[in-house]
Amino acid sequence: MRRVPEPELMEGQEQARAYAHADFEEPHSRFLTLLQETLPAREVGPWVVDLGCGAADISIRVARAFPTCRVHGVDASQAMLDYGREAIREVSLEDRIQLYSGYLPGVTLPRRNYDTIVSNSLLHHLPDPLILWREVRRWSRPGSGVFVMDLLRPDDRRRARELVRANCDDEPEILQRDFYHSLLAAYRPGEVSDQLQETDLVHLKVRAVSDRHLLVCGRIP
Repeated sequence: MRRVPEPELMEGQEQARAYAHADFEEPHSRFLTLLQETLPAREVGPWVVDLGCGAADISIRVARAFPTCRVHGVDASQAMLDYGREAIREVSLEDRIQLYSGYLPGVTLPRRNYDTIVSNSLLHHLPDPLILWREVRRWSRPGSGVFVMDLLRPDDRRRARELVRANCDDEPEILQRDFYHSLLAAYRPGEVSDQLQETDLVHLKVRAVSDRHLLVCGRIP
């Protein structure tokens, strides 16, 4: 099935509210488990950047799992960041997580580079996938850990509909619709490998980690 792009941002209040209150426990817990298995705790941080942090659930999970790190999250949707800041206040992590508004590329952050770069479900939203990998290079240094998880495009639309029914049948219609379109907009591992080749990140490894997710991880040499 050929990839079908979708809008880059979740700017509407209804959409942002739906995502902020959705049940992402299973995929986000899986994200954290894989991160812990891939990068030893002593090697995560002290500075982490979360590209496309949305409502900051991944940022919060990383900060809780690695209590010595500080997290800078960046997203271009102000509506999502508002929910993220509220969530951070609720768990009293304002001193360790800061969120910044800005587009990739071009966002300004307080640091020149980070020890670990994480991103969850951003790649398929970008108009050009190379944006993400160039930002990975921009914010990394030799030895930085890279951990990027995203959706995996299914073989056909029938399979995409099956995945929607299996994974978010109880969620609001807006989330079911967006998940379906996100599956159609996602990449296959071979396509991501080509992106890494083009941005000189061939040392990062790509693999499928579920029926609907792929993972890119490794270290900057």
